Amino acid sequence: MTTVQKRSIVVTGASGFVGRHVIADALDRGYDVHAVMHADVSWPGRERLTSWHIADLREDWPDGLTADAAIHLAGLAAVGPSFAHPQRYITANSAMMTAVGEAAIAGAIRGRVVVVSTGGVYAGGGAVPLTEDSPLAASSPYAVSKILVEQQADYYRRRGVDAIVARPFNHIGPGQAPGFLVPDLRAALDALPADAPLAVGNLTTRRDYTDVRDIAHAYLDLIDATTLRNTTYNVSTGRSLSGAEILALLCETMGRDIPSLVADPDRWRPTDLPEVIGSSRRLHDELGWSPRRTPLTAIADFVKGLDTESA
Repeated sequence: MTTVQKRSIVVTGASGFVGRHVIADALDRGYDVHAVMHADVSWPGRERLTSWHIADLREDWPDGLTADAAIHLAGLAAVGPSFAHPQRYITANSAMMTAVGEAAIAGAIRGRVVVVSTGGVYAGGGAVPLTEDSPLAASSPYAVSKILVEQQADYYRRRGVDAIVARPFNHIGPGQAPGFLVPDLRAALDALPADAPLAVGNLTTRRDYTDVRDIAHAYLDLIDATTLRNTTYNVSTGRSLSGAEILALLCETMGRDIPSLVADPDRWRPTDLPEVIGSSRRLHDELGWSPRRTPLTAIADFVKGLDTESA
């Protein structure tokens, strides 16, 4: 009898919000999963990993770690703080990509590498939805760092690495940490005294929100594809919601009325676009991917506090 060896995959940024969902999906698909994380963090399901490695990818790739494929999630990801620490974001995210790319050239990653960028690299302000061919713009230090990472992926592709760039738009779903709209609004609502107004930033801007579990599924679909016709893929729903609509869905899920609002100028970003919508037609047409969950489901599961094992 011929035994088919299980494929192995490395997930960097493994202990983060997206990483845990990617790992859960990879394990469900039968992968041997090797996790790279910056600190020794435990979470439900970590015991199912083949191995985990505590490493600072700004310095180097973990010694002895090899796999058939990789999903590179590690990096600084919150847009807002990047304005206060621009060089930190640019240096860290570029250095981590170098570690992954050099590991691939050296043979530590034998097959495809999905490099996770962001839909935030697009210029916006023009035709929507945004496609992979839409103009790019450095609208934040975070976007600068991701455009640089994409350029590095192109360099390593020219060196023979099967590097594929994924551009996800806004994430929501169970396990999201503070620093993003849904968890920050939830925390503010929980702390709000009765009848007090809620201080908010600009809730009129509209964004394309995708459930993190659908995004994770897209990354694994890109890894599993035998061949791909392109090197860059958007991951998005093709629809937008305003911050006010997200607040309304959150209040509905929490079973409370929407409070009165007061504008806090300190919460506004200097380069916010009024609307961002992404087209994932390329991903759908090639791989059949489409989002399976709604923003309401994602917010409800976030409020319930589902972990990645039960999500």
